[in-house]
Amino acid sequence: MKLTNRSKVVSNKEMTFMEKLYLPEIFKGMAITLRHAIEGPKGKVFAYPEVVKPRAKVWRGLHVLKIDEEGRERCTACGLCAVACPAEAITMTAAERTKDEKELYREEKYASVYEINMLRCIFCGLCEEACPKSAIYLTDRLVDVETNRGSFIYGKDKLVEKINARIDISDRQSELQKKSVK
Repeated sequence: MKLTNRSKVVSNKEMTFMEKLYLPEIFKGMAITLRHAIEGPKGKVFAYPEVVKPRAKVWRGLHVLKIDEEGRERCTACGLCAVACPAEAITMTAAERTKDEKELYREEKYASVYEINMLRCIFCGLCEEACPKSAIYLTDRLVDVETNRGSFIYGKDKLVEKINARIDISDRQSELQKKSVK
């Protein structure tokens, strides 16, 4: 059964001596490279990092674990973000809240360990879609440059937002999320 009406005719003609050498194609590629080197770049050139190229509003960058108005973590360690992650970049360990931790966590269950391996993350945003508590979001910030692989595993110390330095994610929230968070 044919799925399309497209068909491609394949020819098995013999290559000429010059085609077997690949030299003409190599010289054509070198000529293009030389021409680009002489003419310089075309279009807008950004002197990064002094001039930052504008990004789309829906651009997905660094993750943040949100806190509520009282400074308590929203994450309840349900694990839906870890299950939804196609790259398996999120790992967490759940723990029970004690009486003296009532002002730190909203629910009885919380994530005692929450880690995202930024080398594995593909920034798809499925974790924020899967979260029923609107606890994790991708911001418009860039992931920091690091020198070793171990420092790309972000724990709660880097992910949880600070109460005095809240991150605005209202552009990323759907209307349903905006209503459920309040």
